[in-house]
Amino acid sequence: MKPPVFDYLDPRTVDEVLDLLADQECDVAILAGGQSLVPLLNLRLARPDVVVDINRIAGLDQVAVTDSAVLIGAMARLSVLEHDGNLVEVLPVVPEAIGLVAHPQIRNRTTIGGSLCHADPSAELPAVAVALGATMHLRSSAGVREQSAAEFFQTVFTTSRRPDELLTAVEFPRHAGFRFCFEEVSRRHGDFPFVGLCLGLRVANGVVVEARLAVCGVAERPVRLAGAESAFVGMPLPSDLAPVLDAASSEVEPPTDTHGSSSYRRALLRTLLRRAVARFDQGVQR
Repeated sequence: MKPPVFDYLDPRTVDEVLDLLADQECDVAILAGGQSLVPLLNLRLARPDVVVDINRIAGLDQVAVTDSAVLIGAMARLSVLEHDGNLVEVLPVVPEAIGLVAHPQIRNRTTIGGSLCHADPSAELPAVAVALGATMHLRSSAGVREQSAAEFFQTVFTTSRRPDELLTAVEFPRHAGFRFCFEEVSRRHGDFPFVGLCLGLRVANGVVVEARLAVCGVAERPVRLAGAESAFVGMPLPSDLAPVLDAASSEVEPPTDTHGSSSYRRALLRTLLRRAVARFDQGVQR
């Protein structure tokens, strides 16, 4: 298949990109890794007037680790992040989830910003961003704006990013005392999961004192399950998970499609929660 006709531009600075995005007279698509955009172009599901390639802009792929957060540039490749020693040490759930995204050849090109802006409701990284309470850093010719991950993802393939904005970085907070893990079920390794979840627990003296839980594949966007988080609090580990499982099940209305029914996805969520909690008993090690 061949893409529709479009103009191709490859600016060398962020300011040039922002000037192009500020032009409201044409439909502009941003080309980062291209793993989502190029197939959409070839299928003619995307028909932009202009494709702006940001691969030659320096400095958008940096990773900065502080005591309170990890700031990752939007152009950082998933394969680089997957094997970044500092990231593996301070925020291991991000490389863990990245290792489940597609296949190595795809991760070599895919960028974290592209994956987040594509906003597939079954994708791993948006769920991780919501679970951790990440902040999206956006720039336009009018200035800078920060948006929480929970508000950034709106519905299927739709975010709060305005047409004149560029996602420049994502900031993941480091939650002291928490351990996080990611679990999913997919047809084959590398496929989008039917259901996935990112669970973080803070445990003191064998009792859960705080929990963070976000799931993907059960709604039009990644969602955080506040009821299940509350059910975790005060629970000793190991323990009967029925209150948590029931709370999580009641909070979601998964879709029914060719891959499975709503009840099937709800059952998968319960199974994944059991798996995730079992890993905490084992020190959250794969």
